[in-house]
Amino acid sequence: MKKLVLTLLLTVTLFQLIAQKTKTYQLFSPDKKNKITVVAGVRISWSVQHGQVTVLDPSTLAIEQTGWAIIAGVSPVLRARQQVINDTFQTIAYKKDRVINHGNELILDCKGDYSIVFRAYNDGVAYRFVTRFPGETIVAREEAVFNFPGDPLVHIPFTSDLRQQERYSCSFEEFYTSSKLSVLPPDSLAYLPLMVNLDDTLKAVLLEADVQNYPAMFVQKNAISPNSLNAVHAPYPAAEATRGKYGINYAVTKRENFIARTAGTRSYPWRVIVISEQDKELLDNDMVQRLSAPSMIADPSWIKPGKVAWDWWNDWNLSGVDFKAGINTPTYKYYIDFAAANKLEYVVLDEGWSDDWDLNKLNERIDLKELLAYAKQKEVGLILWSTWYALLQDIDGLCAKYAAMGVKGFKVDFLDRNDQKTVASCYEIAAIAAKHHLLLDFHGMFAPQGLQRTWPNVVNFEGVRGMEYMKWKPDDRVQEHALSIPFIRMMAGPMDYTPGAFRNMTKGNARPSNSLPQGLGTRSQQMAMYIVYEAPLQMLADNPTIYTKEQECTDFIAAVPTSFNETKALDAQFGEYLVMARRKNDTWFVGGMTNWTARDITLDFSFLPEGAYTAVLFRDGINADRDATDYKKEIQTVSNSRKLIIHLAPGGGFAMRLIKK
Repeated sequence: MKKLVLTLLLTVTLFQLIAQKTKTYQLFSPDKKNKITVVAGVRISWSVQHGQVTVLDPSTLAIEQTGWAIIAGVSPVLRARQQVINDTFQTIAYKKDRVINHGNELILDCKGDYSIVFRAYNDGVAYRFVTRFPGETIVAREEAVFNFPGDPLVHIPFTSDLRQQERYSCSFEEFYTSSKLSVLPPDSLAYLPLMVNLDDTLKAVLLEADVQNYPAMFVQKNAISPNSLNAVHAPYPAAEATRGKYGINYAVTKRENFIARTAGTRSYPWRVIVISEQDKELLDNDMVQRLSAPSMIADPSWIKPGKVAWDWWNDWNLSGVDFKAGINTPTYKYYIDFAAANKLEYVVLDEGWSDDWDLNKLNERIDLKELLAYAKQKEVGLILWSTWYALLQDIDGLCAKYAAMGVKGFKVDFLDRNDQKTVASCYEIAAIAAKHHLLLDFHGMFAPQGLQRTWPNVVNFEGVRGMEYMKWKPDDRVQEHALSIPFIRMMAGPMDYTPGAFRNMTKGNARPSNSLPQGLGTRSQQMAMYIVYEAPLQMLADNPTIYTKEQECTDFIAAVPTSFNETKALDAQFGEYLVMARRKNDTWFVGGMTNWTARDITLDFSFLPEGAYTAVLFRDGINADRDATDYKKEIQTVSNSRKLIIHLAPGGGFAMRLIKK
């Protein structure tokens, strides 16, 4: 009995000591709506409130490194300090000229030479670790838990359908699974960004920012808590080899038992939750830009965003020409002529211009020097496709060689990983390419998480299930997907969806075709994508022949800029419809899209400054529900006191240019 009493007394005393040493800190956003609560005791956890709604229940965060861990010890906090973040910075090749960075910051300096930094903005919250250790360190694992209240609906992209040689390899090109969190498969990895419906209106998007020299984050359902997600990171590659279906994937064949080997003194990636009361707020969010490292390019004047005449999606399939179309010099001269005639800035030479493993070995049917001279004469830039593996063989040498020849950039493909080595490689390629004034478009790539601000010569990223899949497997889920990615994937940054299909099909009528690929949805919706989808390097995916036959529509999309001075999200409902306005100088561009549900959109022009505007409108034709190529062009005068009702067909849209008189 005495032993039992003594044990109870010791237990009570221990809990009292822990309670006494447990410290709680709070941080509010400038508008006081978002609140972060940090509890530092045996473990460190954070929770998030938006007004009266719980966004995140207490969730632990930790990093384990060699001989050291931020996971234990009672109240490791030595000092807490708060400060206001309030600055504005200019952007490069972005959806607006400048970004306002206004929030509040809490810094917890802890025992063991590390800090945890929390930020609270009006539109979201974030945290990151900062360490100050000597020399190099090994990161064994990072613990980032996300305990969501109740059993929310989540929209999450799983990797399970795209597993290749090993668990952590994928191309990051999936539809979203929409499901209650509790019933998600427990053994599948998902990647970011993902969305959580907190209630009927409030939504949260989980993403990360400033991921440098560190693996990007996967998430997996918590095996213990049914309403929780855990961070998972790909272990560091120990051995690699070319493999895969075509032998061009640089795949991991063996992994280490740690996730990163890195400098002991550094800042780690931001873990971010964007919070929105209205769906349209997600369409114009700058969180990743705010939280990422500033541009490393002192003079970015050579970075020229623009549109691209692209070859691969349309299979180099030209008609009405007197040569055999294909991967050859005459075909590319035709693409260059088309680009010049329509004032497109670039032509991509996709797979086939060189050997897939050796960029010094050119296809004998391609005279690259002749094409570069011809393109220069026509004021068109050429961008070359490359596998990641091929460029890795001599990044600096290849960039120097092709830049000297007049090439404007590389489209780098088949990365298909997000481990530390791959992420670091993307930054290295970007830095070397910038030295030679080369643009980059990364494909087979995880979603951007700040690289586009730090190295703005990376003008586009894939990391999205784009229109390329229409060549192989038309899927009616495309419309829901097309109305989901602006709210989720585009939060991370630009996405190379490759729009521009002019063989437009209604629901259930598209068929796979390599040489005559089709697009689901209406012509007007495809045109709207050039306004809605953020892409500083934007493709015209169909072939020059069909664009020339449809010159009226081609003229419109060719005139849409790929970077803007201002962006305004006018109206939206996730997965259903959206209306987006963007301004370049005095001209506004407005795009609207709907899923398979026909609807009427009321376009309120109150966003316009004073004055009269000539509105050039492409809208769904009266028979677009049966023939998706049907459209109607209208020209009228509008002002900011006007409202216009526009009917959208199933899978429909509209595209408008507003020119100030």
